[in-house]
Amino acid sequence: MGHGFKCFLYFPGNSAGSNRVNAFGVNQPAHLSGVQGSSIEIPFSFYFPWELAEDPHMRILWKWEKFHGEFIYNSTPPFIHKHFKNRLILNWTQPQTSGVLRILDLEEKDQTVYFCRVSLNTRYGVEVWQSKKGTHLTITPAPRTTSPSPTSATSALTRTELTRTALTATEGKKSGKNQILGLGTRVGLAVAAAVLLAGVLGLIVFLGWRRRKGKWSKTVPHQTS
Repeated sequence: MGHGFKCFLYFPGNSAGSNRVNAFGVNQPAHLSGVQGSSIEIPFSFYFPWELAEDPHMRILWKWEKFHGEFIYNSTPPFIHKHFKNRLILNWTQPQTSGVLRILDLEEKDQTVYFCRVSLNTRYGVEVWQSKKGTHLTITPAPRTTSPSPTSATSALTRTELTRTALTATEGKKSGKNQILGLGTRVGLAVAAAVLLAGVLGLIVFLGWRRRKGKWSKTVPHQTS
């Protein structure tokens, strides 16, 4: 003769220090803190006094935000809330009575309370119970880094190199212009000096010629008719 189906839902608190004789419960840390963008692990364990059925069909479920809040995870059948898509990992296998829920890539909205629920088959029916207080998760902002990003550093370096190249080109143009002006000035001065020297020499030759002509005029006798 088979046993009738029974389902009892219990909501004990975090009673790790209570007398476990004929008792049941779920243990979770009361508070945890994580950094935005990182991951966090919520450990849990449970205990019960009942004799398990041949197929205990243990299930671990999680709720968030409040005691009667939404389900965010179900081990069987597999379910993950859309907010936690690809971000929840349950490290637990039947018939273990402890495990870890891992939340990846923490977001600001993840700051709330998380409740673990256990469901299993006993020889007398299905038993379901849940943590009453849950685990309050606090999310802190990720620390800001002061070092420039590789892209910014590369852009700054590129701007510096371009500025240096422009200054070098400008200095080269100025230097070349100065050299051209200096050569023209020297050529002009040389031509002026040559012209001046030619004028002085011409004047000396002219004066010498006049002097010789005067002497020649005095030495030649006048002819009388």
